[in-house]
Amino acid sequence: MYCSKCGKQVAENASFCPACGSQIRQSSLTAEEYYERKSRIAAGLLGIFLGSIGVHRFYLGYVGIGIAQIIVTIVTLGIGSIWGFIEGILILTGSFQYDAKGIPLRD
Repeated sequence: MYCSKCGKQVAENASFCPACGSQIRQSSLTAEEYYERKSRIAAGLLGIFLGSIGVHRFYLGYVGIGIAQIIVTIVTLGIGSIWGFIEGILILTGSFQYDAKGIPLRD
């Protein structure tokens, strides 16, 4: 098992992470999920620079919302691109904690 906060390996029966001291969820990350974690910084920067076409949402696995962002940007003649820019900032500030599979984002 791996800690969802710091990513360090912890014992199966541990209640707290020995590295960072955070409480371990009962359903901590498996080794496969740990390596699938998406970067919060990458998602945030994609949102700021390419948010008008929903690239950050596709990166996080939210395909439907990514398509909606493309449509909104086209219909509003580019004004809807503010949506993606704001989401990029929110991702960088930590408002988005998980990707579409429910796996926590890594810093």
